[in-house]
Amino acid sequence: MGAAPRIIDAHTHIFPPDVVARRDAYRARDPWFAQLYENPRAALASPDDLLASMDRAGIERSIACGFPWADPGVCREHNEWLAEVRATWPERIDFLAIVVPQSASAVADAERAFAVGAAGIGELNADAQHFDLRHPATVTDLMVYCREMDKPVMLHASEPLGHPYPGKGHSTPEALYTWLTAFPDQPVVLAHWGGGLPFFELLPEVHAVTRHVAYDSAATTFLYRPEVFGAVLAITGPERVLFATDYPVLRQDRLAASVSKLIADTFARERVLCGNAESIYVARRATV
Repeated sequence: MGAAPRIIDAHTHIFPPDVVARRDAYRARDPWFAQLYENPRAALASPDDLLASMDRAGIERSIACGFPWADPGVCREHNEWLAEVRATWPERIDFLAIVVPQSASAVADAERAFAVGAAGIGELNADAQHFDLRHPATVTDLMVYCREMDKPVMLHASEPLGHPYPGKGHSTPEALYTWLTAFPDQPVVLAHWGGGLPFFELLPEVHAVTRHVAYDSAATTFLYRPEVFGAVLAITGPERVLFATDYPVLRQDRLAASVSKLIADTFARERVLCGNAESIYVARRATV
């Protein structure tokens, strides 16, 4: 038997102890959080939970994403805590900072987060944070700054068809395409397979805009059949797909085992499971 593959989970969520302990108070403060965590069985994971899951799954490193709070102050608190987590486990956990992208403090908040080690910005969410993907000028200052700093931005994406679910929203391929046209040089990752956007890359004019966009597989088994990996890889190539679970939404061990079997080509499997997240996220985070 060969060596176990290196794996980076490019999309996970962990929460500060205060959010976990006062879940209902935060539900009252933030409608999107209330929607996602109305069910008391919806897990709020801690760093210890994540690390235990990573050990079970054989995952080397995880990218912890900020939650798309609508209040810039709560975003800053979450970022500061994520920086502490990363400082405690620098070889296991990196993080994306969360900001309210159209707010007056967005650039300053991003600058502060990058200074303490954030690998990028995300998971931005147009529905949760009340910005319009069809009017990208409202977030230009943040995007210009991220481009200057060579930091990736990760966005929530959702399918225009299919079943409803808490947190689906309206960040569909059409809206994302409009947003992407405004920032052609910005490193972008679209969560949840871009809501199906890679399939539209078969249109040459769409591919011209999205050819540098990467897609992560967060929550994939809730949304797609397993064949989605092969289908998207055939369209985008192996260097634009990132293994991601959306932990604790999905179990890391199950998806990691499944993807290792689904992708037969060794080079493609290495890029998806580890190499792409390493180049997009890990290589861009500051050393602090």
